Amino acid sequence: MSSATAATRENLLYEKKGAIAYVTLNRPKVLNALNKATIAELDEVFKDARNDPAVRGVILTGAGDRSFAAGADIGEMVDDTPVEAETKTRQGQRLTTLIENLGKPVVAAVNGFALGGGCELAMSCTIRLAVETAKFGQPEVTIGIIPGYGGTQRLPRLVGKGRALQLILTGEMIDAHEAHRIGLVNEIVPAADLISRSEAILNRIDANAPVAVKLAIEAANRGLDLSLADGLNIEATLFAQCVATEDMKEGVAAFREKRKPRFLGR
Repeated sequence: MSSATAATRENLLYEKKGAIAYVTLNRPKVLNALNKATIAELDEVFKDARNDPAVRGVILTGAGDRSFAAGADIGEMVDDTPVEAETKTRQGQRLTTLIENLGKPVVAAVNGFALGGGCELAMSCTIRLAVETAKFGQPEVTIGIIPGYGGTQRLPRLVGKGRALQLILTGEMIDAHEAHRIGLVNEIVPAADLISRSEAILNRIDANAPVAVKLAIEAANRGLDLSLADGLNIEATLFAQCVATEDMKEGVAAFREKRKPRFLGR
């Protein structure tokens, strides 16, 4: 793979530079709203990033300085039957599950509004960074629906049931500082530093053993849905898998020899 490859799709930009893939929602005139075509393109590029061994992390952001993603495209919902609505919801849920379990860290670089499906998209990422002007919310109840891309499930897991239900039931927006206070956002960064800080985090992770990174994400994701005892069993199994890797032997050798490890991802 070349050091930088880029592909423009109808609704997003997709570029690879070194070990990082950059996914940019590119519908700024409609605040990067998530229509059916955008969901399909996101599914395509995240599968490509997952399957490309040269990609070690992904940055997801929105075009412009106003919006990360301002929810689903309301115009596409108006005439949906319940069956059509469920099909679209499941497509969105498959995408957010794909991102959450990519096996590689995904940083949501939230550059503005992250509302509805946009907030759900950010929540499926491994880490969330936000600019000072970012706004978060699940306003679905204000138009007679509920979050459908995982919001009723991931928000309680991230911020607790009480805070999550307050946001979901009121439909209110919160600013970046409140999102950071309740644990929805990892860091608030200046707009000019949003991508460089995202890159710095991914580069720091990339210095570690790729198999260990993948299995740590898997352990955390699977364990959240289980009892502590069952989660610990998963951790022990995945820990044992790490011990069988060449990277573990290299990591120990490098530690003993006081040098930087050269991980090969196997």
